[in-house]
Amino acid sequence: MEVPDAPPGEPTRRVHCEDALPWLRRHTPLVGCSVITGLPDVSGLPQRTLAEWSAWFVEAARCSLAATPDDGVTIFCQTDIKVDGTWIDKSLLCHRAAEAAGSALLWHKIVCREPPGEATFGRPGYSHLLCYSRGIRDRIERSAADVLPRTGAMTWSRAMGVAVCDFACRYVQSHTRSRTIVDPFCGRGTVLAVANQRGLDAVGVEIGKRRARLARSLRLPVEA
Repeated sequence: MEVPDAPPGEPTRRVHCEDALPWLRRHTPLVGCSVITGLPDVSGLPQRTLAEWSAWFVEAARCSLAATPDDGVTIFCQTDIKVDGTWIDKSLLCHRAAEAAGSALLWHKIVCREPPGEATFGRPGYSHLLCYSRGIRDRIERSAADVLPRTGAMTWSRAMGVAVCDFACRYVQSHTRSRTIVDPFCGRGTVLAVANQRGLDAVGVEIGKRRARLARSLRLPVEA
């Protein structure tokens, strides 16, 4: 996969408007890259039943993990959902995909979406932040907090928070040789914008034309 040219010293960004799964299969392995993404939940794929969405989710996660080279990491940010009174644990779906792709779980962090102790309705007050790799191992002396206190600013309702994106990008910079971040489900481009602010090249895939257009131009400051 080629990263587009940019002025010297300027990080690059490219957004492809197409279906992520065929794109990932065509570009495996993503040499020199790590993946940071959040997969759509069932409300984002209304034409599918819950069982069909679950199977799609596992395959989409597997494709993301398979496309990540051995010297990179795949980081998922996922919030559980409740459907017909049943809790859907997205971290379990990610673990199933990782097992199929031969990737190991490096860490599993909890990101607070609401203050601890505050009741929420509809969705939990936390998200899962999960990091996998086939070749990298996370050493205890380089570990970080297991509970992150905030998601950070949201660029739209389905976005990963800016603080979470920044945490993930900083981890890629400090623990891998990757200098390109790929988000195969980039939405409006929060991950891409934060990666660029961190000096990393960014590649996104988004099937929606309007969201892809917004992802190409999103600019925002990185939160500390």
